[in-house]
Amino acid sequence: MAAIPVRESPLLARVGHVPLVEVGSACELAGCRVFATLEGVNPGGSIKDRPVVRMLMKALQTGHLDGERRLLDSSSGNAGISYALYGAALGVPVTLVVPGNASRERLDRIRASGAELILTDPLEGYDFAVAEARRLASEQPERYWYCDQYSNEENWRAHYDTTGVELLRGIIATTGRPPDVFVAGIGTGGTLTGVGRRMKEAYPATRVVAAIPDEFPGIEGLKPLGHPGDMVPAILDESLIDRRLPVRMEDAIPMCRRLARAGLFVGPSAGALVYAACRVAAEDDVRCIATVLPDTGERYVSTGLWAS
Repeated sequence: MAAIPVRESPLLARVGHVPLVEVGSACELAGCRVFATLEGVNPGGSIKDRPVVRMLMKALQTGHLDGERRLLDSSSGNAGISYALYGAALGVPVTLVVPGNASRERLDRIRASGAELILTDPLEGYDFAVAEARRLASEQPERYWYCDQYSNEENWRAHYDTTGVELLRGIIATTGRPPDVFVAGIGTGGTLTGVGRRMKEAYPATRVVAAIPDEFPGIEGLKPLGHPGDMVPAILDESLIDRRLPVRMEDAIPMCRRLARAGLFVGPSAGALVYAACRVAAEDDVRCIATVLPDTGERYVSTGLWAS
């Protein structure tokens, strides 16, 4: 397969290099500082811009998207927005399989960029959307190239090369030391694997804590794991995980509202991760924790997240 000419887009240069913010005040703890990258300022509004651009550019360079096929993947929403946005910017047609309970804001944003949407029954869960994307790719290989963010190695590599580097550089510049702990959720496994691997290679004493919803449907963007039938992402390196910490939507929502009052308008996965970081800070003898704020709170207005 021959690579096709890649359309230039200034958006690509704006991915990453996001602000590092201190969120420890939300924990009301003394003696531990909590830092996070503010991923909602990416052009697509979430951390998913990082792996999507990497996967998309690799596919173009290697000829998988030869002008005849559409990029196909499943998404709960944020990656779908990134696929739609950068597909439009680069002239790549995109088809996305998305659970029907994705927030209206996410679905509208995907449609606005011209991507084709296939909605699945929300009662079937996100793994069903993954299975449907795989079925379409298998049955119509001439129409679709399946990006498969759950198995695509460029996913975790994007975080290894960018998110992990930015967190380490920013925290060390601010505090003079690396973080003791990195707190991440698991969606595709890309962030935890890429950042966790980067941090442990540079500073082996750094521990990785996985914040995991304790039940379906859990928290948007974070997969429950450990239940019968749960799909474990192929790129997730579970050997990096030092602790699994259960989180609930009932924990995430109050933290989102506390963060909003501190000037950080973020989504429920960010609330869950900061809540988990606060738990670690309260229970362990640590001085510095790193995490990410994956997306922006505007994506959840229609869900009632901000209703008083």
